[in-house]
Amino acid sequence: MDAVAARWRAGGGEVVAPREATHEQIARVHDPQYIQRISELRDRAVALDPDTYTSPESYEIALLAAGAAIDAVERTMGGSHTYTFAMMRPPGHHAEHAHAMGFCLFNNVAVAAAHARRTLGARRVAIVDYDVHHGNGTQHMFERDASVLYVSTHQYPYYPGTGAAEEIGVGPGEGFTVNLPLASGGTDADFAHVFDRVALPVLRQFSPDLILVSAGFDAHERDPLATMRATEAGFAAMTMALRQVADECCQGRMALVTEGGYDLKALDASIEAVVQTLAGPVAAPAWPSAAVPSSRGRVSADAAVKALGKHWKVK
Repeated sequence: MDAVAARWRAGGGEVVAPREATHEQIARVHDPQYIQRISELRDRAVALDPDTYTSPESYEIALLAAGAAIDAVERTMGGSHTYTFAMMRPPGHHAEHAHAMGFCLFNNVAVAAAHARRTLGARRVAIVDYDVHHGNGTQHMFERDASVLYVSTHQYPYYPGTGAAEEIGVGPGEGFTVNLPLASGGTDADFAHVFDRVALPVLRQFSPDLILVSAGFDAHERDPLATMRATEAGFAAMTMALRQVADECCQGRMALVTEGGYDLKALDASIEAVVQTLAGPVAAPAWPSAAVPSSRGRVSADAAVKALGKHWKVK
């Protein structure tokens, strides 16, 4: 991430340091007692679960990560920047209301969405998550909220175990959770299929005031933590497709926040491809052609259409 930021700065782009999110901002989506417990881990190394550990600086770094997501939406909603990209660690989309999970302490994209809704005038916020793992925390935080649409593409079945197509929201939020689970080995063409048949039509019908992207790059074919076959060109195409919707629906307002991505070369190439996609002109997404035919996207889209058919015009 530092290398991408350095190249962007060297080319004349703006790179800014984040500020810490406040307790009040984080408490819009997290339990105050949980925030207090994490704050008490300052200067300590602790195992919170089998996947999630803290170091002595973790609390402050997590505040900065959430603050970076807030800064991104403030710049986007304020009009000073149409597109923003918050590059940070730790990731956030697994963090639940009252516990850490999956390397995540605070749910950065959820904090940003709540901030946009509460203080920046966004009536409807869409969150699109193309990390290889389902964003259980983000889904659960908004599954009863019809003002926040959550769309996720992810390997399934896989960690954390949530994200079936039949999970479509609860009560007043029914229909506003859109899960597009893809079987192991999914390719760029499979992502293109579920985007074109489900994700993009639903986004256009929802017509958000802001699009947030949980930009995880661990679906990359070289990533060690999953078994998907996406490429940096595929991530660029996904981002361009979302950029087109943002231009149509919300004056281009779109903010990205990083999630996973654990092969450093693949991560660098993928983030660079997305940055260049945001920097260039809006165009049709250049989806890579499939080297090997795959039915995974069709199977996923069929399941989502069956689950969501009474809520959205999808086919």
